[in-house]
Amino acid sequence: MVDTAMTDAVHGGTTGALTADGFARITDAILESVGNVIDGKPEAVRSALVCLLAEGHLLIEDVPGVGKTMLARALATSVDATVRRIQFTPDLLPGDVTGVSVFNPVEREFEFKPGAIFANIVIADEINRSSPKTQSALLEAMEERQVTVDGRTHYVPEPFLVVATQNPLEMEGTYALPEAQRDRFMMRISMGYPDARSEAVMLRQRDTVNPLDRLAPVVTGEQVAGLIAWARAVHVAPAIEDYAVALSQATRTHTDLRLGASPRATLQLVRAAKVWAALDGRGFVIPDDITALLVPVFAHRIIPTRSAGGARARTTAEAITTILERIAAGVRVPIASRQ
Repeated sequence: MVDTAMTDAVHGGTTGALTADGFARITDAILESVGNVIDGKPEAVRSALVCLLAEGHLLIEDVPGVGKTMLARALATSVDATVRRIQFTPDLLPGDVTGVSVFNPVEREFEFKPGAIFANIVIADEINRSSPKTQSALLEAMEERQVTVDGRTHYVPEPFLVVATQNPLEMEGTYALPEAQRDRFMMRISMGYPDARSEAVMLRQRDTVNPLDRLAPVVTGEQVAGLIAWARAVHVAPAIEDYAVALSQATRTHTDLRLGASPRATLQLVRAAKVWAALDGRGFVIPDDITALLVPVFAHRIIPTRSAGGARARTTAEAITTILERIAAGVRVPIASRQ
């Protein structure tokens, strides 16, 4: 059952009575709810909530069995949202994702049968196991929150979040996501293996019961819309905007990068920073919010040169992280002026 106090705080999905402290209190309850299922991964849980409230999408790249799908299901249950899971396989067709028009012999006209994309939270499981043609079926919905089939537009429900999981590219049966697809995701994160204590707790708690069965909604989908509207109104000073733009520009001119961050990346960096600030109980963004999100928002969008990273970087991901850290260290951080 949804908490009545939280219902009052975001009644009717409006922002009239909601304050920074109220926003933080409600979102802390969501984080705690999801954290009851995802043990020892508070950063991943927070990132998923940021994407939901910033109206972005989340890409989780990791090996099988570390809780990628469980994270998406726990978030959907905690916000009382509809959830659909699409298992991406080589034989999956675009129509399975978006839906198809079927002829009704009684009415003598075509009827649209919605696909699995029509849900508040869509789990695109192992997205890189399907062909690029099927992957591209998500593009319109992720960017414009609509699907066009046979010349007719159909809108997806609000709020709308795609949580895609992908296996590392070195695993069998995977296709690399094209740049246009990766750019649609606000953030890319990795779950990683749990520590020994969390894994031991998981063994004891999940031996007889699925923790998802004990979850109850914290807020409704309508109330989430109120949280989204409040986060959208978080103040971003012009100096902070200039800082975000400077970071983006630096990736486009860096000698170790052959593809920098897109303008969409800059926009989503600021949007995510607004939610990040709101989760900390602030109604304004600070430079630390921007730098905290730089790697998860930018890393999957940029491509390093062959020689980038040096001998210390064992993987491409490590090389990109190192480059972004250097860029952050080299761009002037805005300092608040004293009135």
